[in-house]
Amino acid sequence: MSTRPATIAAAVDHELVIRKSRFIAHVAPVSSSEEADGVIARIKKQYWDARHNCSAQVTGIDADRARSSDDGEPSGTAGIPMLEVLRRRELTDVVAVVTRYFGGIKLGAGGLVRAYSSAVSEALDLASLVDRLMLAQVTIAVPHADAGRFDNLLRDWTDRNCAVLGEPQYREQAVFEVWSPADVIEALQGEIAASSGGSVVASVTGIERVVDVPR
Repeated sequence: MSTRPATIAAAVDHELVIRKSRFIAHVAPVSSSEEADGVIARIKKQYWDARHNCSAQVTGIDADRARSSDDGEPSGTAGIPMLEVLRRRELTDVVAVVTRYFGGIKLGAGGLVRAYSSAVSEALDLASLVDRLMLAQVTIAVPHADAGRFDNLLRDWTDRNCAVLGEPQYREQAVFEVWSPADVIEALQGEIAASSGGSVVASVTGIERVVDVPR
């Protein structure tokens, strides 16, 4: 099964207080670096009175674009450590912004690295992950009278096999669309054949695409 870097399902906020400094982490899924920049701009506007709004982002289906900003913190103490957390988690299409309200006690370079890293890491611990899988399209055409039975069968099968069931098309027959990992298609074909006495065929179309599958 071909897997790409994962992403997160929805935005998450998390706050740490370390030696009177508040670190407010915001992590969000994005579809592009431009969207990530927009999230950063929105957070900076929301927390306009904070001393720092540090950020890191990774975008691209293969996580091939990355940027970070220390936003006034000592060089290398905020943005890069935040980016390393995203890299270690093997995530993409995600942006992290950590807002710091200074509490009057200096943390030192090592303390800042730990604080910014921990803020992002703990926020991601609260996030729901979405795997990105390279799946192959399989179509199954069945008589309308059997559509309900096969709908139930395919929903159960996709739930068990990291596959996705598309919207059925109702033509001369009911046509179901399954996006499946390549290594389990033969098992799907066997199950369809067994359930129909060999009268229904699961056809591989040769089309593949990356599909988001909740973990």
